[in-house]
Amino acid sequence: MSPKSVSVAPPALNPHLMKLQPYPPGKPIEEVKREFGLDEVIKLASNENPLGPSPRAMKAMAAVAAEMHLYPDGAAFYLRDALAKKLSVSPNELILGNGSDEIALLLMLAYAGPTREVITSQYSFIRYLMEAELAGAPVTLVPMRDMRHDLKAIAAAVNKRTAMICLDVPCNPTGSTLTKRELTRFLDAVPQDVIILLDQAYFEYAAALDPDFPDGTTLRARRPNLVVTRTFSKAYGLAGLRLGYAIARPEIVTDVNRIRPPFNANRMVQAAGIAALGDAAFLRRATESNRRGMAQMVKGLDKLGIRHWPSVANFILTDVGRDCREVFTELLKLGVVTRPMAGYGLATHLRISIGTRAENAKCLAAMKTVLQ
Repeated sequence: MSPKSVSVAPPALNPHLMKLQPYPPGKPIEEVKREFGLDEVIKLASNENPLGPSPRAMKAMAAVAAEMHLYPDGAAFYLRDALAKKLSVSPNELILGNGSDEIALLLMLAYAGPTREVITSQYSFIRYLMEAELAGAPVTLVPMRDMRHDLKAIAAAVNKRTAMICLDVPCNPTGSTLTKRELTRFLDAVPQDVIILLDQAYFEYAAALDPDFPDGTTLRARRPNLVVTRTFSKAYGLAGLRLGYAIARPEIVTDVNRIRPPFNANRMVQAAGIAALGDAAFLRRATESNRRGMAQMVKGLDKLGIRHWPSVANFILTDVGRDCREVFTELLKLGVVTRPMAGYGLATHLRISIGTRAENAKCLAAMKTVLQ
């Protein structure tokens, strides 16, 4: 006899999470092929490296594949040592994360909360807003000026309740940057009891495109509140492994390690990270490919009369002049996956990743077909 069904109310979700929505990832290639019956699809939606992973990283992963029955080194000694030498910092100034995004979340959980506010820009990486909501922290969104961080307005928004400022340089999705002078003045204007998260996920691409691009690691002197995050997901081509890191003073590292999940950088990830750091040839190819691809996209968009903003990342923000979701769908039918920005409040904008020369050409041709 089957037991009688009992109606039980589901557990009550924490009230501050009621409005939180899952992060929408880029549409997968496989899904687009199935949906539209296509054989060939290019994905220019998630700012991935079109050259693939670092070859040295792939060899390193293969070499440790037989060790997957063993837990990794929870402290990631050799990876932190390799990073410390490359960045000229101490290993105890490094935090590893399942992508730099996880580190931002850990910082929120450590320092923000219902009475400790977060400040970020209107069009900054949307995950800052979501992570603040996870921590139950109020957020002040400061409007941008011509798709750039308004540093004076951000500094003016700081109050006694401010715990943390999130600043992505380059900004995702606008691609905009700041000069070293602008950033230095801003850092000096913010009280030192406010954590400043300087997210430089696209550092390698930006440094190759902009001679004046500010290296956050060189700005940490006399600024104990500055935390710089970077990632292996972009220029090193390891997005599928999810490996990010932060440089911060040891006291902040200790605080974050209190809540950092154990083994959040697995054995294969650690091997790949060490190898990728030593793959200078691949990094040069990746940044040079991006430089050429950016020039190709800018020229093509200008020829099509499509407005766009200067970018020092591996993507470009465009204003297609129509509902971006409609344009996104029409491009999907032609086998091109882009990223609609309606979720950011940019109803007519698409963010387009820089691909290979052939991928960029296909994207521009599809945009011409759809828009003209």
